[in-house]
Amino acid sequence: MPSNSAPNLSSAAGSAAHEAGLVLIASGHGSDFHGGPTSILELGLSPGAPSAQRTRLGLSDSLDLSHPGLLPALSEHMREEAKRLRNPQPAAFVTLGGIPVVMSDFRWPFHRSVSGADTYIVHGTMALADGQNSGLHAKIAASMTVTFAEEVLAPEQPYAETFIYNAIRKTLDQGQLELLKSGNRQPVPVTTRYYSRWQKKFVFTDTDDEARQRFLLSKVFWLSGILGGNAPVWIADPRDAQYLNTTVEALAQAAGELSRTGMVTGEAGEFAAASPALMAHGDEYRSRLEDALAFTKPTFNEEMRAGHTNM
Repeated sequence: MPSNSAPNLSSAAGSAAHEAGLVLIASGHGSDFHGGPTSILELGLSPGAPSAQRTRLGLSDSLDLSHPGLLPALSEHMREEAKRLRNPQPAAFVTLGGIPVVMSDFRWPFHRSVSGADTYIVHGTMALADGQNSGLHAKIAASMTVTFAEEVLAPEQPYAETFIYNAIRKTLDQGQLELLKSGNRQPVPVTTRYYSRWQKKFVFTDTDDEARQRFLLSKVFWLSGILGGNAPVWIADPRDAQYLNTTVEALAQAAGELSRTGMVTGEAGEFAAASPALMAHGDEYRSRLEDALAFTKPTFNEEMRAGHTNM
C-alpha cells in the first residue's frame, strides 16, 4: 500500500479541518510509541483560541488517506470536533454513573504491544473534573486485539477516539477503573463484546428515554453549570449517542423535552445550558458522584491495603 508523504498528509488533514470550520493553529512532527514519524496538527475555531479550546490531531506519516473510507471519516471527525470545541471544556465528558471526567494526553496512534501480546494499545489519562482540583485520575492503557482492529478503518485517532473514550467510560461505569492521585496504568480492553458485526456498529449501553434524560441533565449540570460558567454544551454529540446506543436525533428530542420543563435552556435541542432550576439540584448530583466514585473503589482488598493479610 503506498503511503502519503508527511506534507501531503498534513495538507489533506488541513483541508478537511478548513471545510469543517476549523483553523490550523500549528503543525509539526512527532513520533509514535515506537519512534515512527507522525504529523501533529493543533486546531481551533479561531487563530487565537486558548489552549483549552483547541484540539490536537496526531496521525502516522504512513497513513494513506487514499484508502477507501479514510478521508470521509476524517472529514466527519473534523466536523464533530468543530461542534465539540464550542463546549466550555471540549475534552470533558460525563459517565452514565454521573462522573464528570476529562480525557487528555492520549498518545496516538495505537502501537503494537511490547509484551508480545497480539494487541494494539494507546495510552492516555482520564481525570475527575468536578471543579475541585482533587488530582484524582486514572492512567489508561486501552487495547484492542489485532483481529478486532480489522473492524476499524485504521488504528488512528480520527477512526478510534470515539469508541476508545466510550470504552473507558463504560469500564468506569462497571467499577473496573479507579481514580487515584497516583498509580500504574489501568487496562481498558476493547473487545468484540462492544461491537455488533451484524449491525456494523459499536454498542456500549442500552438506554431508554428516562436514562437518556438523566444522562443529559448530569452532563449539563457538570459541563455547563459547574465547569462551564453556564455556557451551553453540545447535546447532539455522536460520541454520546454511540455511548448510549441511541441517535443524535433522540438526544436532541430529549433535550427539547428537558427545555420545556425549565431544567435546561437550549438551541433547538442541539446545545443546552444549565438553568437555575437544574443548579438547585446540586446536592443531588454531588451525592450521586460520591456514590459512583465509591463504587469504583476495590473494597474487596481494603484489608490487604492496610497490611492485614496472611497471603
